[in-house]
Amino acid sequence: MSNDTEDLDKLVREAFIIEAEEAREAGTVRFMARALTQATMPHRKVQTPVFKRQNGAFRLAMMAHPDVGLPYGSIPRLLVSWVTTEAVRTKSPILELGPSLSAFMTELDLTPTGGRWGSITRLRDQMTRLFSASISCLYDDKEKTGIFNIQIVEEARLWWNPKAPDEAPLWKSTIELGKKFFEEAINSPVPVDMRALKALKRSPLALDIYCWLTYRMSYLRKPTEIPWPALQMQFGADYTQTRQFKAAFLEHLRAVLVLYPEANVEDGERGLLLKPSKPHVAQLPPALPRLKNPPTPEPLLLPLPIHEGNSGPHLRSSTYEMARQAAPGWDVYELERQWREWIDKKGTPKKPDAAFIAFCRKKVVRQKCQ
Repeated sequence: MSNDTEDLDKLVREAFIIEAEEAREAGTVRFMARALTQATMPHRKVQTPVFKRQNGAFRLAMMAHPDVGLPYGSIPRLLVSWVTTEAVRTKSPILELGPSLSAFMTELDLTPTGGRWGSITRLRDQMTRLFSASISCLYDDKEKTGIFNIQIVEEARLWWNPKAPDEAPLWKSTIELGKKFFEEAINSPVPVDMRALKALKRSPLALDIYCWLTYRMSYLRKPTEIPWPALQMQFGADYTQTRQFKAAFLEHLRAVLVLYPEANVEDGERGLLLKPSKPHVAQLPPALPRLKNPPTPEPLLLPLPIHEGNSGPHLRSSTYEMARQAAPGWDVYELERQWREWIDKKGTPKKPDAAFIAFCRKKVVRQKCQ
């Protein structure tokens, strides 16, 4: 049996855990901001200060601070979910980010690692990018027009010491949400399952598909086919050709459907055919209590393609475990991102799995020599 087949069998078995216990019962309900399920953030680093997406008559533009840049990747998506969930739970625009940096990272399912390429550096960078960004939403169907400008965060006070992530600072780290974003978060949140977010966090595209699909199914009443060019405008910023985007979308969709099998979707004649389906997470009552001892979700191991571009070798799931052994304490997905940037310049190796593990070992050696 091939490694991919074994991974898929394991994924199916793990998905039964979610199916056996609904998110509300498991204490794993989280929320996503509606605007960012309809149009997405960048999947990878972009050089322009403005990022535009379109979903039918709905258009979204995200503007960056000129000295910082736009947020990208999985981390800002996890941050938006955390922020939206806390806003729904507390009904307050002022949110405390946890007693320490490590505690906050644990809530995001991130392991604190130091250094230039560590998870602490990447989190701080993405928080700065996300919290300094602004969003402009435009709805125009030729008969009526709506404009909605959003400042995600009005004010942020981050007092953590990155060199001492377990240390509690003298002052609490807090953010104050922008008025419009806060209103949008508490009035129209999209419920999602935290276990699915954690399982899909290796791929920003898979996270986007999951959140969009569970939101779309919450109001879909009749079969609807969405043309592939339209989906590309919404999700496919990294793809220049529609056929390449379609192949990548369907590959990530397969992983999403293992976790969300109730979603009735198929490749139609011209686009993705959606049929009325049960949302992955049902709408909740207004109050969302915080559990004192929330259950730890079972890990979900997904054979997801990490590379969001048009090309690049696929790594076996077993390779990630070998990479963790080669670079203990390091974020293997960040190492993979660096490795893929390196091979984009140097060329694809004949044996990518072995090359990636060797890359991880060299990183560890260089760190020790510094």
